[in-house]
Amino acid sequence: MIIDATDSILGRIATVAAKKALLGEKVDIVNCEKAIVTGNREQVLARFKQKIDFGIPLKGPYYNRMPDRMVRRVIRGMLPFRRDKGKKAFERVMCYIGVPEKLKGQKMEKIKEADISKTPSLRYVYIKEVSKFLGAKI
Repeated sequence: MIIDATDSILGRIATVAAKKALLGEKVDIVNCEKAIVTGNREQVLARFKQKIDFGIPLKGPYYNRMPDRMVRRVIRGMLPFRRDKGKKAFERVMCYIGVPEKLKGQKMEKIKEADISKTPSLRYVYIKEVSKFLGAKI
């Protein structure tokens, strides 16, 4: 299954991807930098900044700044990744910035429930903006 994350809510994409991965299906998510986190811009950026600043540099926890790694980390939070079935499911999930060459000609799915047009709130932030705020070199 290939999911296109363009203008889609990150949490809703992650729940679908986690469920499919637990059922044994391989999930590829493309255009991760165009996924959306809903909420007030300042609060969303502050929450991600707090995650980056939390912990000790030599011990962790480590939180990536690149958009594809951030999306993958959100999906990991929805899996029982410390158990064997969660580890295997997490290995079946891959996220990409843009569309890679090997996935270009294939059919991509948009998740209807995750579309931003269904949300009454107009407050949202793209993952690309969040990662640039955190210092990623995109």
